[in-house]
Amino acid sequence: MAVNIPGIVVVVIFYILILAIGIYAGRRTTKSKSADEIFLANRQMGFLVSLFSLTATNVGGAYVNGTAEIVASSGVLWAQAPIGYCIGLFIGGWFYGPKMRRAGYVTMYDPFQEKYGAKAGALMCIPEFVGDIFWTAAILSALGSTMSIIMDLDKTTSIVVSACIAVIYTFLGGLRSVAYTDVVQLAFIGIGLVIAFPFALQHTAVDLNELGSKWVGQVPVNNIANYLDLYGLLIMGGIPWQPFYQRVLACRTPEIARNSLMISAVLCLLFAVPPAIIGVAGAAADWNQTAYPNEVPLTPDQLPYILPLVLQYMCPLPVAVIGLAAISAAAMSSADSTTLSTASIFANNWYKGLFRTQASDKELIWVLRLTVVVAGGLGTVLAITSTTVYGLYVMSGDLMYVILFPQLTCVLFVKISNTYGSLVGFFLSIGLRLLCGENLLQMPVLIQLPLYSEEEGQLFPFRTCIMAVSFLAIVLVSFLTETAFKRGWITEKYDVLKYFTQNVETLRLQKLNKIDIIRQNQALIADGKSDTDIL
Repeated sequence: MAVNIPGIVVVVIFYILILAIGIYAGRRTTKSKSADEIFLANRQMGFLVSLFSLTATNVGGAYVNGTAEIVASSGVLWAQAPIGYCIGLFIGGWFYGPKMRRAGYVTMYDPFQEKYGAKAGALMCIPEFVGDIFWTAAILSALGSTMSIIMDLDKTTSIVVSACIAVIYTFLGGLRSVAYTDVVQLAFIGIGLVIAFPFALQHTAVDLNELGSKWVGQVPVNNIANYLDLYGLLIMGGIPWQPFYQRVLACRTPEIARNSLMISAVLCLLFAVPPAIIGVAGAAADWNQTAYPNEVPLTPDQLPYILPLVLQYMCPLPVAVIGLAAISAAAMSSADSTTLSTASIFANNWYKGLFRTQASDKELIWVLRLTVVVAGGLGTVLAITSTTVYGLYVMSGDLMYVILFPQLTCVLFVKISNTYGSLVGFFLSIGLRLLCGENLLQMPVLIQLPLYSEEEGQLFPFRTCIMAVSFLAIVLVSFLTETAFKRGWITEKYDVLKYFTQNVETLRLQKLNKIDIIRQNQALIADGKSDTDIL
């Protein structure tokens, strides 16, 4: 196949446009000396920008490609991500987001360091680092494959160029650049996919009658538990996610954060419709009637590329090129978000939280920018070299669910939770998840739970069970340690994490401050001052 010159021209124009918008939007950030500007756009994000940015971050390259793939291979019933993300955004918008915004945090991990201490809070960041880098790699890898199919470009070149564009404007403009490019990228995603799916359905190779009811799919009885487990992962695993909170914490008010999250949930669901229809068209097509040159029917190894294949062989060239721009936009809107997420956490919660508590804003800005380059580079290298990126991405998503969801819920809503309970829950959940194994990474299954199958692996809802065990461990250990220290069953010298001794000292100082205020007020009253004067 010859190199697709029109496609290259359109993509180059698109990349130049995105880069220009990113640099223009971030011009204020480039000149600013405020870390709050580059981290959170000075907390001035309005409703529309927040709405579009949240939606674009969720509707990434993996989202649109994955939806088309799963519908083509297993049917609509298995397209769980759009529904799961929708419900998760509603829950996050109602309970988690506004609470975080009212507290005025900089990242999702601030409440951990505030309550449990700098070291314990920094430990919680590790699953996010892993998840963000591997997700970036998976997105870039999918984009490179798409470009190689539609434009016959070298995959490595496509990955490197796309990553460089995203890193440049994120480096210069921080969240402001990322958010404003998200608006443009979301428009490309919507227009490109909406234009493409009618052409795919009307292609002469497509016969929906031949597909019958297969497009719906089915859930075998022995797989129902695993099916529900995946919904738990998608619904609650997306809540403890820094790119989500980066936009929430940048909103002007908690009300804007809540409203944008609620409406974004609906938009994310709607954006899944075009790729789902394209997936149905690909599954219903007789590929012998297309110009597709390879093995027919499509093998399972080819189904991950069903979206670019439909665009290339079942749509006119101009439509295919526009669709490619949509996929590129989807990939970049997620890659820049995860790269900035990693950099923000490292600069705020590791560099400043652990090593340089008195770091200046200028220092933090440069640490963030350098981390953007490193994180983007790591994701790019993994996308080019690794053959197990998807498996690592799935595993890191599991860790976000089984580790961070119960941790975030406890730190925000369970008053009794403390450092001891948090650490026990952290290591317990990691250990149990590793013992349950992972087929995608060829990790051995050391614990065979009920419903285990040699062919299909764990069919028991093990992720949800591990998450619940972690939550209970945090609460129970926190309750027991607090009771033991407060009642004197364990002396303060055994408080190795200094959680209770520091808290006691803090409460003592607060009590002394209140006594001083009362004494000052009494002295003012003795001098003849009125209550109004005191207030």
